[in-house]
Amino acid sequence: MDDCLVLISYFCKDMKIFTSAQIHELDKYTMEHEPIRGIDLMERAAKAIAHAISEKWTSQTPVVVFAGPGNNGGDALAVARLLAEQGYRVSVYLFNVQNKLSEDCATNKQRIIDCKRISGFKEITVNFDPPTLDADMLVIDGLFGSGLNKPLAGGFASLVKYINQSSAHVVSIDLPSGLMAEDNTYNIRANIIRADLTLTLQQKKLCMLLADNQQYIGELKVLDIRLSADYIQKTEASFSILEENYIRSILRHRDDFAHKGTMGNALIIAGSYGMSGASILASRACMRSGAGKVTVHTPKKNYTIMQVAVPEAVMQMDHEETYFSEAVETEDFDALAIGPGIGHHENTAIAMIAQLRRTQCPIVADADALNILANHRAWMQQLPKDIILTPHPKEFDRLSGGTSNGCYERLIKARELAERLQAYIILKGHYSALCLPDGNIIFNPTGNSGMATAGSGDVLTGIITGLLARGYTHKEACLLGMYLHGLAGDLAVKVTGKESLVAGDIIRFLPQAFLRLDD
Repeated sequence: MDDCLVLISYFCKDMKIFTSAQIHELDKYTMEHEPIRGIDLMERAAKAIAHAISEKWTSQTPVVVFAGPGNNGGDALAVARLLAEQGYRVSVYLFNVQNKLSEDCATNKQRIIDCKRISGFKEITVNFDPPTLDADMLVIDGLFGSGLNKPLAGGFASLVKYINQSSAHVVSIDLPSGLMAEDNTYNIRANIIRADLTLTLQQKKLCMLLADNQQYIGELKVLDIRLSADYIQKTEASFSILEENYIRSILRHRDDFAHKGTMGNALIIAGSYGMSGASILASRACMRSGAGKVTVHTPKKNYTIMQVAVPEAVMQMDHEETYFSEAVETEDFDALAIGPGIGHHENTAIAMIAQLRRTQCPIVADADALNILANHRAWMQQLPKDIILTPHPKEFDRLSGGTSNGCYERLIKARELAERLQAYIILKGHYSALCLPDGNIIFNPTGNSGMATAGSGDVLTGIITGLLARGYTHKEACLLGMYLHGLAGDLAVKVTGKESLVAGDIIRFLPQAFLRLDD
Protein backbone atom coordinates (compact mmCIF):
# COMPACT_ATOMS: atom_id res chain seq x y z
CA MET A 1 0.00 0.00 0.00
CA ASP A 2 1.58 3.33 -1.04
CA ASP A 3 1.57 6.47 1.05
CA CYS A 4 -1.42 8.00 -0.73
CA LEU A 5 -4.70 7.12 0.85
CA VAL A 6 -7.28 6.29 -1.78
CA LEU A 7 -10.61 7.46 -0.44
CA ILE A 8 -13.38 5.45 -2.05
CA SER A 9 -16.29 5.79 0.28
CA TYR A 10 -19.89 6.80 0.66
CA PHE A 11 -18.91 10.37 1.47
CA CYS A 12 -16.20 12.78 0.43
CA LYS A 13 -13.60 13.36 3.07
CA ASP A 14 -14.28 17.09 2.96
CA MET A 15 -17.90 17.96 2.39
CA LYS A 16 -17.42 21.45 1.02
CA ILE A 17 -17.70 21.84 -2.74
CA PHE A 18 -15.21 24.38 -4.03
CA THR A 19 -15.32 26.26 -7.31
CA SER A 20 -12.58 25.69 -9.89
CA ALA A 21 -10.94 28.95 -8.74
CA GLN A 22 -10.96 27.78 -5.13
CA ILE A 23 -9.52 24.41 -6.16
CA HIS A 24 -6.63 26.23 -7.85
CA GLU A 25 -6.08 28.26 -4.66
CA LEU A 26 -6.22 25.07 -2.57
CA ASP A 27 -3.41 23.55 -4.64
CA LYS A 28 -1.38 26.74 -4.34
CA TYR A 29 -1.99 27.03 -0.58
CA THR A 30 -0.95 23.39 -0.05
CA MET A 31 2.30 23.91 -1.94
CA GLU A 32 3.10 27.06 0.06
CA HIS A 33 2.15 25.81 3.51
CA GLU A 34 2.94 22.07 3.60
CA PRO A 35 5.31 22.99 1.96
CA ILE A 36 5.60 20.82 -1.13
CA ARG A 37 6.80 21.46 -4.67
CA GLY A 38 4.19 21.35 -7.42
CA ILE A 39 5.92 18.44 -9.14
CA ASP A 40 5.90 16.44 -5.90
CA LEU A 41 2.22 17.17 -5.30
CA MET A 42 1.58 16.00 -8.86
CA GLU A 43 3.48 12.79 -8.12
CA ARG A 44 1.36 12.27 -5.01
CA ALA A 45 -1.81 12.62 -7.09
CA ALA A 46 -0.43 10.33 -9.78
CA LYS A 47 0.30 7.59 -7.24
CA ALA A 48 -3.28 7.70 -6.01
CA ILE A 49 -4.62 7.58 -9.57
CA ALA A 50 -2.31 4.76 -10.65
CA HIS A 51 -3.27 2.78 -7.55
CA ALA A 52 -6.98 3.15 -8.32
CA ILE A 53 -6.43 2.06 -11.92
CA SER A 54 -4.34 -0.97 -10.94
CA GLU A 55 -7.11 -2.09 -8.58
CA LYS A 56 -9.54 -2.28 -11.51
CA TRP A 57 -7.39 -3.30 -14.51
CA THR A 58 -4.52 -5.79 -14.58
CA SER A 59 -1.16 -5.16 -16.20
CA GLN A 60 -2.34 -7.23 -19.16
CA THR A 61 -4.53 -4.31 -20.23
CA PRO A 62 -2.93 -2.12 -22.96
CA VAL A 63 -3.03 1.55 -21.90
CA VAL A 64 -3.22 4.62 -24.15
CA VAL A 65 -2.68 7.96 -22.44
CA PHE A 66 -3.84 11.26 -23.94
CA ALA A 67 -2.22 14.18 -22.11
CA GLY A 68 -2.92 17.88 -22.51
CA PRO A 69 -0.41 20.71 -22.11
CA GLY A 70 -1.43 21.75 -18.57
CA ASN A 71 -1.23 20.20 -15.15
CA ASN A 72 -3.96 17.67 -15.94
CA GLY A 73 -1.67 16.48 -18.71
CA GLY A 74 1.22 16.45 -16.24
CA ASP A 75 -0.84 14.18 -13.97
CA ALA A 76 -1.52 11.88 -16.93
CA LEU A 77 2.17 11.68 -17.87
CA ALA A 78 3.13 10.81 -14.30
CA VAL A 79 0.41 8.12 -14.19
CA ALA A 80 1.68 6.70 -17.50
CA ARG A 81 5.20 6.37 -16.10
CA LEU A 82 4.03 4.78 -12.84
CA LEU A 83 1.87 2.24 -14.69
CA ALA A 84 4.72 1.40 -17.05
CA GLU A 85 6.97 0.79 -14.06
CA GLN A 86 4.33 -1.66 -12.78
CA GLY A 87 4.51 -3.66 -16.02
CA TYR A 88 1.68 -2.11 -18.04
CA ARG A 89 2.19 -1.61 -21.80
CA VAL A 90 1.67 2.16 -22.07
CA SER A 91 1.55 4.40 -25.14
CA VAL A 92 1.55 8.16 -24.56
CA TYR A 93 0.34 11.04 -26.73
CA LEU A 94 1.17 14.54 -25.45
CA PHE A 95 -0.71 17.38 -27.19
CA ASN A 96 1.44 20.51 -27.37
CA VAL A 97 -0.05 22.31 -30.37
CA GLN A 98 0.88 25.78 -29.08
CA ASN A 99 4.37 24.68 -28.00
CA LYS A 100 3.61 25.70 -24.42
CA LEU A 101 3.58 23.21 -21.56
CA SER A 102 3.07 23.99 -17.90
CA GLU A 103 6.28 23.72 -15.88
CA ASP A 104 5.31 20.48 -14.13
CA CYS A 105 3.93 18.98 -17.34
CA ALA A 106 7.27 19.69 -19.03
CA THR A 107 9.11 18.01 -16.15
CA ASN A 108 6.94 14.91 -16.45
CA LYS A 109 7.45 14.91 -20.22
CA GLN A 110 11.18 14.58 -19.63
CA ARG A 111 10.58 11.80 -17.09
CA ILE A 112 8.52 9.96 -19.72
CA ILE A 113 11.34 10.32 -22.24
CA ASP A 114 13.81 8.98 -19.67
CA CYS A 115 11.56 6.06 -18.73
CA LYS A 116 12.73 2.93 -20.56
CA ARG A 117 9.49 1.02 -19.98
CA ILE A 118 7.16 3.32 -21.95
CA SER A 119 6.06 1.48 -25.09
CA GLY A 120 5.67 4.63 -27.16
CA PHE A 121 5.70 8.41 -26.76
CA LYS A 122 4.59 11.00 -29.30
CA GLU A 123 4.38 14.74 -28.81
CA ILE A 124 1.72 16.19 -31.09
CA THR A 125 2.47 19.68 -32.35
CA VAL A 126 0.74 19.72 -35.75
CA ASN A 127 -0.83 16.63 -37.28
CA PHE A 128 -2.22 13.71 -35.32
CA ASP A 129 -2.72 10.20 -36.60
CA PRO A 130 -4.91 8.60 -33.89
CA PRO A 131 -4.11 5.09 -32.68
CA THR A 132 -6.59 2.25 -32.96
CA LEU A 133 -8.61 1.96 -29.77
CA ASP A 134 -9.93 -1.56 -29.19
CA ALA A 135 -12.35 -2.95 -26.61
CA ASP A 136 -9.54 -4.53 -24.57
CA MET A 137 -7.71 -1.21 -24.20
CA LEU A 138 -7.80 1.40 -21.45
CA VAL A 139 -7.73 5.07 -22.41
CA ILE A 140 -6.53 7.54 -19.78
CA ASP A 141 -7.99 10.97 -20.41
CA GLY A 142 -5.68 13.68 -19.11
CA LEU A 143 -6.42 16.38 -21.67
CA PHE A 144 -8.11 19.03 -19.51
CA GLY A 145 -9.06 19.20 -15.84
CA SER A 146 -11.11 21.49 -13.63
CA GLY A 147 -9.64 24.71 -15.02
CA LEU A 148 -11.51 24.51 -18.33
CA ASN A 149 -13.82 27.51 -18.83
CA LYS A 150 -15.12 27.17 -22.39
CA PRO A 151 -16.30 24.33 -24.68
CA LEU A 152 -13.72 22.30 -26.53
CA ALA A 153 -13.38 23.01 -30.23
CA GLY A 154 -11.19 22.13 -33.21
CA GLY A 155 -8.78 19.25 -32.93
CA PHE A 156 -9.49 18.54 -29.27
CA ALA A 157 -13.22 18.27 -29.99
CA SER A 158 -12.43 15.82 -32.80
CA LEU A 159 -10.22 13.77 -30.49
CA VAL A 160 -12.99 13.62 -27.85
CA LYS A 161 -15.47 12.37 -30.46
CA TYR A 162 -12.95 9.78 -31.66
CA ILE A 163 -12.45 8.47 -28.10
CA ASN A 164 -16.20 8.41 -27.45
CA GLN A 165 -16.85 6.44 -30.64
CA SER A 166 -14.31 3.78 -29.67
CA SER A 167 -15.09 0.66 -27.67
CA ALA A 168 -12.17 1.20 -25.28
CA HIS A 169 -12.68 1.76 -21.56
CA VAL A 170 -12.01 5.37 -20.53
CA VAL A 171 -10.69 6.72 -17.24
CA SER A 172 -10.74 10.50 -16.79
CA ILE A 173 -8.39 12.26 -14.40
CA ASP A 174 -10.22 14.73 -12.11
CA LEU A 175 -12.92 15.58 -14.70
CA PRO A 176 -13.88 14.17 -18.10
CA SER A 177 -12.22 16.51 -20.58
CA GLY A 178 -14.64 19.07 -21.93
CA LEU A 179 -16.78 19.08 -18.79
CA MET A 180 -16.57 22.27 -16.74
CA ALA A 181 -16.48 22.11 -12.96
CA GLU A 182 -19.63 24.16 -12.38
CA ASP A 183 -21.76 25.56 -15.18
CA ASN A 184 -22.24 23.48 -18.34
CA THR A 185 -25.46 25.18 -19.41
CA TYR A 186 -24.06 26.28 -22.77
CA ASN A 187 -21.42 23.61 -23.17
CA ILE A 188 -21.22 21.56 -26.38
CA ARG A 189 -22.29 18.16 -25.12
CA ALA A 190 -20.87 16.21 -28.06
CA ASN A 191 -17.40 17.55 -27.18
CA ILE A 192 -17.20 16.05 -23.69
CA ILE A 193 -15.46 12.76 -22.89
CA ARG A 194 -17.82 9.99 -21.80
CA ALA A 195 -15.78 8.26 -19.11
CA ASP A 196 -16.41 4.84 -17.65
CA LEU A 197 -14.58 5.92 -14.49
CA THR A 198 -13.71 9.39 -13.21
CA LEU A 199 -10.99 9.66 -10.58
CA THR A 200 -11.48 13.09 -9.08
CA LEU A 201 -8.98 14.64 -6.72
CA GLN A 202 -9.71 15.53 -3.08
CA GLN A 203 -13.42 16.39 -3.43
CA LYS A 204 -16.39 16.22 -5.75
CA LYS A 205 -17.02 19.11 -8.10
CA LEU A 206 -20.42 20.75 -8.39
CA CYS A 207 -21.05 19.39 -11.89
CA MET A 208 -20.77 15.84 -10.52
CA LEU A 209 -23.92 16.29 -8.43
CA LEU A 210 -26.13 17.27 -11.36
CA ALA A 211 -28.18 14.66 -13.21
CA ASP A 212 -27.51 15.83 -16.76
CA ASN A 213 -23.74 15.35 -16.34
CA GLN A 214 -23.82 11.74 -15.16
CA GLN A 215 -23.55 10.41 -18.73
CA TYR A 216 -19.99 11.79 -18.88
CA ILE A 217 -18.74 10.85 -15.42
CA GLY A 218 -19.55 7.13 -15.24
CA GLU A 219 -18.41 5.58 -11.97
CA LEU A 220 -16.99 8.22 -9.65
CA LYS A 221 -14.21 7.77 -7.10
CA VAL A 222 -12.75 10.51 -4.92
CA LEU A 223 -9.03 10.27 -4.23
CA ASP A 224 -7.61 11.96 -1.15
CA ILE A 225 -4.28 13.55 -2.08
CA ARG A 226 -3.92 15.30 1.26
CA LEU A 227 -4.46 18.87 0.18
CA SER A 228 -4.35 21.46 2.96
CA ALA A 229 -6.89 20.71 5.69
CA ASP A 230 -6.30 24.21 7.04
CA TYR A 231 -7.42 25.85 3.78
CA ILE A 232 -10.39 23.54 3.49
CA GLN A 233 -11.52 24.29 7.02
CA LYS A 234 -11.23 28.07 6.85
CA THR A 235 -12.52 28.65 3.31
CA GLU A 236 -16.22 29.32 2.88
CA ALA A 237 -18.16 27.44 0.21
CA SER A 238 -21.64 28.15 -1.13
CA PHE A 239 -22.18 24.46 -1.90
CA SER A 240 -21.68 21.49 0.40
CA ILE A 241 -22.69 17.87 0.91
CA LEU A 242 -24.52 16.85 4.06
CA GLU A 243 -22.43 14.84 6.52
CA GLU A 244 -23.76 12.00 8.66
CA ASN A 245 -21.82 13.32 11.67
CA TYR A 246 -23.82 16.54 11.50
CA ILE A 247 -27.08 14.60 11.27
CA ARG A 248 -26.13 12.55 14.33
CA SER A 249 -25.26 15.74 16.22
CA ILE A 250 -28.72 17.31 15.76
CA LEU A 251 -30.73 14.15 16.44
CA ARG A 252 -33.02 14.71 19.44
CA HIS A 253 -33.54 12.09 22.12
CA ARG A 254 -36.80 11.59 23.98
CA ASP A 255 -36.96 12.41 27.62
CA ASP A 256 -37.99 9.42 29.71
CA PHE A 257 -41.01 11.38 30.95
CA ALA A 258 -42.15 12.48 27.49
CA HIS A 259 -45.80 12.07 26.50
CA LYS A 260 -47.71 12.68 23.28
CA GLY A 261 -48.48 16.24 24.30
CA THR A 262 -44.79 17.11 24.42
CA MET A 263 -43.82 15.31 21.22
CA GLY A 264 -45.53 17.70 18.81
CA ASN A 265 -48.92 17.99 17.14
CA ALA A 266 -48.90 17.91 13.32
CA LEU A 267 -51.68 18.74 10.86
CA ILE A 268 -51.67 17.25 7.36
CA ILE A 269 -54.04 18.59 4.71
CA ALA A 270 -53.94 15.98 2.00
CA GLY A 271 -55.94 13.79 -0.31
CA SER A 272 -58.88 14.46 -2.61
CA TYR A 273 -61.33 11.66 -3.40
CA GLY A 274 -59.37 9.02 -5.32
CA MET A 275 -56.06 10.32 -3.94
CA SER A 276 -56.35 9.14 -0.35
CA GLY A 277 -53.09 7.24 -0.80
CA ALA A 278 -51.19 10.53 -0.64
CA SER A 279 -52.71 11.38 2.75
CA ILE A 280 -52.06 7.83 4.01
CA LEU A 281 -48.37 7.93 3.04
CA ALA A 282 -47.78 11.45 4.40
CA SER A 283 -49.52 10.76 7.72
CA ARG A 284 -47.83 7.37 8.24
CA ALA A 285 -44.43 8.94 7.55
CA CYS A 286 -45.23 11.79 9.94
CA MET A 287 -46.12 9.33 12.70
CA ARG A 288 -42.95 7.30 12.05
CA SER A 289 -40.88 10.49 12.33
CA GLY A 290 -41.75 10.93 15.99
CA ALA A 291 -44.72 13.32 16.07
CA GLY A 292 -46.77 12.75 19.23
CA LYS A 293 -50.07 13.38 17.47
CA VAL A 294 -51.06 13.64 13.79
CA THR A 295 -54.34 15.07 12.54
CA VAL A 296 -55.33 14.55 8.92
CA HIS A 297 -57.72 16.98 7.26
CA THR A 298 -59.23 15.25 4.22
CA PRO A 299 -62.58 15.08 2.33
CA LYS A 300 -65.46 13.13 3.83
CA LYS A 301 -65.28 10.30 1.33
CA ASN A 302 -61.77 9.41 2.55
CA TYR A 303 -62.97 8.80 6.11
CA THR A 304 -63.29 5.02 6.09
CA ILE A 305 -60.07 4.23 4.25
CA MET A 306 -58.08 6.66 6.41
CA GLN A 307 -59.47 5.21 9.66
CA VAL A 308 -58.50 1.72 8.52
CA ALA A 309 -55.12 2.62 6.99
CA VAL A 310 -53.87 5.01 9.70
CA PRO A 311 -55.75 4.25 12.92
CA GLU A 312 -53.18 6.21 14.96
CA ALA A 313 -54.11 9.49 13.25
CA VAL A 314 -56.98 11.79 14.18
CA MET A 315 -59.45 12.43 11.36
CA GLN A 316 -60.65 15.96 10.65
CA MET A 317 -63.16 15.87 7.81
CA ASP A 318 -63.64 18.65 5.30
CA HIS A 319 -67.17 19.95 4.65
CA GLU A 320 -66.94 18.74 1.06
CA GLU A 321 -67.26 15.10 0.05
CA THR A 322 -64.43 14.97 -2.48
CA TYR A 323 -62.00 17.89 -2.08
CA PHE A 324 -60.36 20.31 0.35
CA SER A 325 -62.57 23.41 0.40
CA GLU A 326 -61.96 25.56 3.45
CA ALA A 327 -58.96 26.72 5.51
CA VAL A 328 -58.88 25.44 9.07
CA GLU A 329 -57.61 26.75 12.40
CA THR A 330 -54.00 25.84 13.23
CA GLU A 331 -53.54 27.39 16.68
CA ASP A 332 -53.16 24.01 18.34
CA PHE A 333 -50.67 22.60 15.85
CA ASP A 334 -46.88 22.71 15.79
CA ALA A 335 -46.47 22.04 12.05
CA LEU A 336 -48.58 21.91 8.91
CA ALA A 337 -48.18 19.95 5.68
CA ILE A 338 -50.37 20.83 2.73
CA GLY A 339 -50.58 19.59 -0.82
CA PRO A 340 -50.24 15.83 -1.30
CA GLY A 341 -53.11 14.70 -3.49
CA ILE A 342 -55.39 17.70 -2.84
CA GLY A 343 -56.06 18.23 -6.57
CA HIS A 344 -56.63 21.42 -8.56
CA HIS A 345 -60.25 22.36 -7.90
CA GLU A 346 -60.56 26.17 -7.88
CA ASN A 347 -62.18 26.12 -4.44
CA THR A 348 -59.22 24.06 -3.25
CA ALA A 349 -56.83 26.66 -4.66
CA ILE A 350 -58.60 29.47 -2.79
CA ALA A 351 -58.68 27.42 0.42
CA MET A 352 -54.99 26.57 0.02
CA ILE A 353 -53.75 30.17 -0.25
CA ALA A 354 -56.07 31.20 2.61
CA GLN A 355 -54.57 28.39 4.70
CA LEU A 356 -51.02 29.54 3.98
CA ARG A 357 -51.86 33.14 4.88
CA ARG A 358 -53.47 32.33 8.22
CA THR A 359 -51.14 29.58 9.47
CA GLN A 360 -48.62 30.63 12.11
CA CYS A 361 -46.77 27.32 12.63
CA PRO A 362 -44.05 25.98 10.27
CA ILE A 363 -45.40 24.87 6.87
CA VAL A 364 -44.37 22.25 4.32
CA ALA A 365 -45.98 22.76 0.89
CA ASP A 366 -45.68 19.97 -1.66
CA ALA A 367 -47.24 18.39 -4.74
CA ASP A 368 -50.60 19.96 -5.65
CA ALA A 369 -49.96 22.95 -3.39
CA LEU A 370 -46.97 23.73 -5.64
CA ASN A 371 -49.00 23.14 -8.78
CA ILE A 372 -51.68 25.53 -7.52
CA LEU A 373 -49.02 28.17 -6.85
CA ALA A 374 -47.64 27.61 -10.35
CA ASN A 375 -51.11 28.35 -11.75
CA HIS A 376 -51.46 31.45 -9.54
CA ARG A 377 -47.93 32.82 -9.53
CA ALA A 378 -49.03 36.19 -8.11
CA TRP A 379 -49.77 34.32 -4.88
CA MET A 380 -46.07 33.55 -4.44
CA GLN A 381 -45.58 36.96 -2.82
CA GLN A 382 -48.09 35.99 -0.12
CA LEU A 383 -46.13 32.96 1.06
CA PRO A 384 -45.04 33.20 4.69
CA LYS A 385 -41.37 33.55 5.50
CA ASP A 386 -39.54 30.26 6.14
CA ILE A 387 -42.08 28.13 4.25
CA ILE A 388 -40.62 24.82 3.07
CA LEU A 389 -41.27 23.96 -0.59
CA THR A 390 -40.35 20.50 -1.90
CA PRO A 391 -40.65 20.45 -5.71
CA HIS A 392 -39.31 17.86 -8.11
CA PRO A 393 -37.69 19.36 -11.26
CA LYS A 394 -40.86 19.68 -13.36
CA GLU A 395 -42.81 21.13 -10.42
CA PHE A 396 -40.06 23.66 -9.90
CA ASP A 397 -40.00 24.66 -13.57
CA ARG A 398 -43.73 25.30 -13.41
CA LEU A 399 -43.29 27.19 -10.15
CA SER A 400 -40.52 29.39 -11.56
CA GLY A 401 -42.50 30.19 -14.68
CA GLY A 402 -40.55 28.40 -17.41
CA THR A 403 -38.35 25.47 -18.35
CA SER A 404 -34.72 25.43 -17.29
CA ASN A 405 -31.84 24.89 -19.68
CA GLY A 406 -30.30 22.08 -17.67
CA CYS A 407 -29.79 21.16 -14.03
CA TYR A 408 -27.33 23.94 -13.20
CA GLU A 409 -29.66 26.69 -14.38
CA ARG A 410 -32.54 25.12 -12.43
CA LEU A 411 -30.40 24.93 -9.30
CA ILE A 412 -29.42 28.58 -9.54
CA LYS A 413 -33.05 29.58 -10.12
CA ALA A 414 -34.03 27.62 -7.01
CA ARG A 415 -31.35 29.39 -4.98
CA GLU A 416 -32.54 32.78 -6.21
CA LEU A 417 -36.17 31.93 -5.42
CA ALA A 418 -35.26 30.74 -1.93
CA GLU A 419 -33.43 34.02 -1.29
CA ARG A 420 -36.25 36.13 -2.72
CA LEU A 421 -39.01 34.37 -0.75
CA GLN A 422 -36.81 33.74 2.31
CA ALA A 423 -37.95 30.14 1.97
CA TYR A 424 -36.41 26.68 2.18
CA ILE A 425 -36.60 24.93 -1.19
CA ILE A 426 -35.73 21.25 -1.51
CA LEU A 427 -35.11 20.50 -5.19
CA LYS A 428 -35.75 16.76 -5.19
CA GLY A 429 -33.76 14.14 -7.07
CA HIS A 430 -30.58 12.14 -6.68
CA TYR A 431 -28.50 14.49 -4.52
CA SER A 432 -31.58 16.48 -3.49
CA ALA A 433 -30.51 20.11 -2.95
CA LEU A 434 -31.69 22.23 -0.05
CA CYS A 435 -31.58 25.89 -1.10
CA LEU A 436 -31.41 28.03 2.03
CA PRO A 437 -32.70 31.58 2.49
CA ASP A 438 -29.09 32.81 2.85
CA GLY A 439 -28.14 31.54 -0.63
CA ASN A 440 -26.20 28.46 0.44
CA ILE A 441 -27.04 25.04 -1.01
CA ILE A 442 -26.61 21.70 0.77
CA PHE A 443 -26.83 18.41 -1.15
CA ASN A 444 -28.11 15.19 0.38
CA PRO A 445 -25.94 12.08 -0.30
CA THR A 446 -28.46 9.36 0.63
CA GLY A 447 -31.07 7.73 -1.59
CA ASN A 448 -31.19 5.67 -4.78
CA SER A 449 -33.06 5.40 -8.07
CA GLY A 450 -35.46 2.81 -6.66
CA MET A 451 -37.09 5.73 -4.85
CA ALA A 452 -38.21 7.19 -8.19
CA THR A 453 -41.72 5.92 -7.54
CA ALA A 454 -45.14 7.46 -6.92
CA GLY A 455 -45.67 8.55 -3.32
CA SER A 456 -42.00 8.98 -2.43
CA GLY A 457 -42.46 12.75 -2.22
CA ASP A 458 -45.50 12.37 0.02
CA VAL A 459 -43.34 10.37 2.41
CA LEU A 460 -40.69 13.12 2.48
CA THR A 461 -43.39 15.69 3.24
CA GLY A 462 -44.64 13.59 6.16
CA ILE A 463 -41.14 13.09 7.55
CA ILE A 464 -40.24 16.78 7.49
CA THR A 465 -43.60 17.73 9.01
CA GLY A 466 -43.12 15.24 11.84
CA LEU A 467 -39.66 16.62 12.56
CA LEU A 468 -40.95 20.20 12.60
CA ALA A 469 -43.67 19.15 15.06
CA ARG A 470 -40.99 17.57 17.25
CA GLY A 471 -39.30 20.97 17.53
CA TYR A 472 -36.49 20.82 14.99
CA THR A 473 -35.67 24.13 13.27
CA HIS A 474 -36.65 24.56 9.62
CA LYS A 475 -33.09 23.90 8.47
CA GLU A 476 -32.62 20.91 10.75
CA ALA A 477 -35.96 19.38 9.72
CA CYS A 478 -35.11 19.75 6.03
CA LEU A 479 -31.63 18.27 6.36
CA LEU A 480 -32.60 15.46 8.72
CA GLY A 481 -35.74 14.77 6.66
CA MET A 482 -33.83 14.49 3.39
CA TYR A 483 -31.17 12.31 4.98
CA LEU A 484 -33.60 9.96 6.74
CA HIS A 485 -35.78 9.67 3.64
CA GLY A 486 -32.81 8.65 1.50
CA LEU A 487 -31.29 6.42 4.18
CA ALA A 488 -34.56 4.55 4.64
CA GLY A 489 -34.66 4.07 0.88
CA ASP A 490 -31.09 2.76 0.90
CA LEU A 491 -31.94 0.27 3.64
CA ALA A 492 -35.14 -0.77 1.87
CA VAL A 493 -33.46 -1.35 -1.48
CA LYS A 494 -31.20 -3.99 0.06
CA VAL A 495 -34.33 -6.06 0.65
CA THR A 496 -36.62 -5.09 -2.23
CA GLY A 497 -34.18 -4.23 -5.00
CA LYS A 498 -34.59 -1.05 -7.03
CA GLU A 499 -37.31 -2.29 -9.36
CA SER A 500 -39.68 -3.39 -6.61
CA LEU A 501 -39.23 -0.59 -4.10
CA VAL A 502 -42.44 1.38 -3.40
CA ALA A 503 -43.08 4.44 -1.25
CA GLY A 504 -44.48 2.38 1.61
CA ASP A 505 -41.13 0.56 1.86
CA ILE A 506 -39.45 3.86 2.72
CA ILE A 507 -41.83 4.28 5.66
CA ARG A 508 -41.30 0.65 6.65
CA PHE A 509 -37.55 1.20 6.94
CA LEU A 510 -37.70 4.57 8.69
CA PRO A 511 -37.31 2.91 12.12
CA GLN A 512 -34.09 1.25 10.95
CA ALA A 513 -32.84 4.58 9.62
CA PHE A 514 -33.44 6.24 12.99
CA LEU A 515 -31.79 3.33 14.80
CA ARG A 516 -28.69 3.58 12.61
CA LEU A 517 -28.31 7.28 13.30
CA ASP A 518 -28.98 6.78 17.01
CA ASP A 519 -26.44 3.95 17.32
